[in-house]
Amino acid sequence: MNTPAKVLTSAKPLKWAVLGTGSIATTFANDIQLTKNAALVAVCSRTAEAAITFSNRFGGLRIITDIDSLAADPLIDAVYLATPNTAHFEQARTLLNAGKPVLIEKPLVTTAAQARALAGLAAEKQTFAMEGLWTVFLPAINHLRQLLADGTIGAITGIHAELAYAKTFDGNSRFFAPSLGGGSLLDLGVYPIALTLALFGSPKTTTGRWSAASTGVDMSADVALGYDGFQARLSCGFDRNGANRFIIEGETGSLVIDAPFLRASRIILTRNRIAHHLAVPSGSSRLSRAAGKLARRLPLPGLTVYRHGFPGDGLQFEIAAVSRAILAGQQQQPEMPLSMSAEALGIIETIRSLPPS
Repeated sequence: MNTPAKVLTSAKPLKWAVLGTGSIATTFANDIQLTKNAALVAVCSRTAEAAITFSNRFGGLRIITDIDSLAADPLIDAVYLATPNTAHFEQARTLLNAGKPVLIEKPLVTTAAQARALAGLAAEKQTFAMEGLWTVFLPAINHLRQLLADGTIGAITGIHAELAYAKTFDGNSRFFAPSLGGGSLLDLGVYPIALTLALFGSPKTTTGRWSAASTGVDMSADVALGYDGFQARLSCGFDRNGANRFIIEGETGSLVIDAPFLRASRIILTRNRIAHHLAVPSGSSRLSRAAGKLARRLPLPGLTVYRHGFPGDGLQFEIAAVSRAILAGQQQQPEMPLSMSAEALGIIETIRSLPPS
C-alpha cells in the first residue's frame, strides 16, 4: 500500500538540489535566494568540473556525483531538473521512483505519452511533480486571473498571442536538432499554449500549421484553439522576432500582457481602439516599441496600465509555490497540474502531425 506524501512540518526552508549547471540552473540558483521557504543546498552534474564551478559560485553547495545518489539522499527534499528536454523523462522517473519530489524545467518531457506516464508514476508513488513553467506563477498573471474573474472586459471574443525569437540556424543546437528535442513549439510555443490552458481550460478543437527547418523540426507554427464563443490564435517561431504579447479581447475592452509576456510584468487594459493601437502597436520595430512605451506613460482615455515588476528573473514565485505545496504534502500544484502539461504536449503533437506548409 502506498503511503501519503509526507508533510514536512519543519519551519526551515525546503532543501533543494539542482540537476544541471546551465543557464536555467543559474537562474534558479539566483532566484531561490529571493524566497523564504526554499534554499538551494546541493548540485548534481555529469562533470565534476561543472559541479565545482557551480558550487563555488553559489556559496559552496554540496556536490552530488550521480542521479542515483541524488535520488537516495535523505538530506534533499526536492530536485529541480535543469537538463536537456530529452533527459527529463528518465531522470524524473528515477527520482519519482525514489519518492523524491521534482520540478522539471519546461517542456516537461517531449511527448504526451511520457507526460501521462510521469503523471501515473507520481500518483502511484504519491510524490510531487510539476512542469516548471514559471510564467503561470507571476504576480501579473495572478492579477490577470482576478481581472478576468471580475468580468473586466466582458465576454471573451478572442485571444492573440505570439512568442518568436530569431535563431541562427545550427543543426546541432538544442533549438534545431531532433535528437535534442528541438523545435519552436517545444521551446517557445509551450508558453502561449500552457497559459491559454491555465486561464481558459481545455479547448474544444485544435487546428494549425507549421513550417519545417532543414532538420525536420518546426521552425515556426500557428495554433488555433477553439472555445465556446472565441478562438485562441497562438504563434511561435525561430524565423523572426515577434511582438511577443498575449492579448485577450472582450466585448468591452482588451487585456494585454505586454512584451515579453512570458516574463509578464505589465498588464494593459484598453477600453477603445485608439488607446489600444497607441499603447499596443502592431509592429515589433524599435520605433513601434518606443511609440508604445510613450503612449503607456501618457494619461490616455480608456487606458489603464497595471505594473507588476519584480526583482531577479521571476522563478522565485514558482519556486515558492512549489515549495509550499511540497511542505504541505500535496502531490500537485493546482495552477500547473501534470494533466495540463500532457494536454499542451498533445496539442503540439496534433499540430506536428499535419504536413508542414
